[in-house]
Amino acid sequence: MKTEIIDTIKKDFQENILEESISYNEIYLTVKKESIVKLCDRIYYHFDLPLVSIFATDERNINGFFKIHYVFSIDKNDAFIILRINVDGKNPGYPSITYKIAAANWYEREMQDMFGLVPQGHPDPRRLMNFEDWPDGVHPLRKDFDIRTKPPRVNGEYIYRHVDGEGVYEIPVGPVHAGVIEPGHFRFSVAGEPIINLEIRHFYTHKGVEKLFENISIDKAVFLSERISGDNSVAHAVAFCQAMEKIAGVNVPPRARFIRTILLELERIYNHLGDIAGIATDVAFAFGAAHANKLKEEVLQLNERVTGSRMLRGMNAIGGVRRDIGDKKDEILQKLSIIQRDFRKLMENFTSTPSLMDRIETTGRIYPDTAKGLHVVGPSGRASGLDRDTRRDHPYAAYPEFNFKVPVLKAGDVLSRTIVRADEICESVALIEQALWALPERETRVNVEKIPDGHAFGYTESPRGETIYWVRTIGNRIDRCKVRDPSFCNWLAIEYAVLDNIVPDFPIINKSLSLSYSGNDM
Repeated sequence: MKTEIIDTIKKDFQENILEESISYNEIYLTVKKESIVKLCDRIYYHFDLPLVSIFATDERNINGFFKIHYVFSIDKNDAFIILRINVDGKNPGYPSITYKIAAANWYEREMQDMFGLVPQGHPDPRRLMNFEDWPDGVHPLRKDFDIRTKPPRVNGEYIYRHVDGEGVYEIPVGPVHAGVIEPGHFRFSVAGEPIINLEIRHFYTHKGVEKLFENISIDKAVFLSERISGDNSVAHAVAFCQAMEKIAGVNVPPRARFIRTILLELERIYNHLGDIAGIATDVAFAFGAAHANKLKEEVLQLNERVTGSRMLRGMNAIGGVRRDIGDKKDEILQKLSIIQRDFRKLMENFTSTPSLMDRIETTGRIYPDTAKGLHVVGPSGRASGLDRDTRRDHPYAAYPEFNFKVPVLKAGDVLSRTIVRADEICESVALIEQALWALPERETRVNVEKIPDGHAFGYTESPRGETIYWVRTIGNRIDRCKVRDPSFCNWLAIEYAVLDNIVPDFPIINKSLSLSYSGNDM
């Protein structure tokens, strides 16, 4: 399929292709800016390839241009097609593809704020990350923006979408919430009880992580990646390390690959248990919430005994893992066996409680065409019929060595998202058992003293879904690190999931999507 796609593109768009290069499983085609809409349209619709990321690089000091990269995934061939266009720094406009591919929406608005690149024809050109008190013409990811800069505040106003109609009124929620969650604003338009529109606004705690990567040493960058989204620390660290290992041409020892797989699945288990507990809490199923939280706490304590960290931090390094866990094999196997047994009893109670099922069945539906159009990832996407899982489609770590199922449902409601997570917990336990019984001998890390100049993707399937890093190194430092957390894809889906539901169901819908403010607001 990969060859067919490339051959077709070359045949139909030959006069628009300026340059071609292949790096690892990444095929780069630099094309004329004017042709990007037609090319993306052909790849997305004709070949049915998902658009997994769009990002920019500032290369004005190299060739006088910004570059925009459009990343499409060829799941069946474990490959990526990356279309690139040059954008003149003095004329930063380029054709928007959002009206063709809805998933491009936030990416283009992000590049407008961070790089000053203007998506011409974008249906919603409002700011995304730079708030209204941020001055015009100041773009943090440009190379000439000093990280120590403190821009002056200016007066400005953000215009929200407004719904007119008899009996329609707005309910603003946040950005400051009563609980301990991070800030985010939700503006509901309701007519009676049903929600007829929801607009979300985030990035209140944007941390400038991608700029930070450019200003720290490589040995510290692993620790930064672990702190982008705290409960997905392993997924982020492994994705970053794998990108760096590709650039360095390093083969990670088999034992390290197996240990990474174990850590990734332990992370998946405790996250899914916490999500199920949260759903139970929001429907007042106190027994189920207490039971799931107890199981989550047991996994967190197991994590600490095995690695020294409840969140599994400090284990990954470029070239492998920092510590071995082979001596904990029996303890892990025994504890997970008990947890799985208790979890199955919990889910039997969960699905046999009529009042609970009445609250979550058909609630918060994301239909398959909506999920596909927005590129919803992870359990939320699989609950809406999208059969995609990075562990299988772009195998990494030790996943090619094991057998596992990818649960997929089609209803797209809170119940489906709950069942997908429950099934994944059982699959994760089986994966850990396979990895521990087949754990190879010998070293857990190879020494990587220097990273050569280059660029590469790293990716994992975090508990929330597809996590992608693109890293470019120059002079043994990070020149650009694009991080695409799964929540960046999934937040917009909540605006569709709540439609025709009532406001009291919003917390359940929100929790069932398991969205990260921190991962989104990096």
